[in-house]
Amino acid sequence: MTAPAQQKLKVHGPVVVTANRLRDGAVVYRAAPGGWTTDIEAAAIVHNATDAKALLTAASTEDLEAVGPYVAPVETTGGRIMPGNLREQIRVAGPTFALPGH
Repeated sequence: MTAPAQQKLKVHGPVVVTANRLRDGAVVYRAAPGGWTTDIEAAAIVHNATDAKALLTAASTEDLEAVGPYVAPVETTGGRIMPGNLREQIRVAGPTFALPGH
């Protein structure tokens, strides 16, 4: 795995840093004041590769609360923050089919 500072990020529009919380696997987002939140609306949004790399580096160097942080696109529509691609929509909403026992 490449360290965040070594990754070449291509940022075209608003992005957030997302990961999975280590203790339960929940999808989490890096918040502006630091730390993680499960609410995408509370995520820190950046618009260029430099700021995205700084956010990703900060997320990767803190205590091991979340794993696998990466930059994900988002859309801001009507003042709301929404996942910017299908992968992130599925991560937020859950599987696209019913799991056994649910």
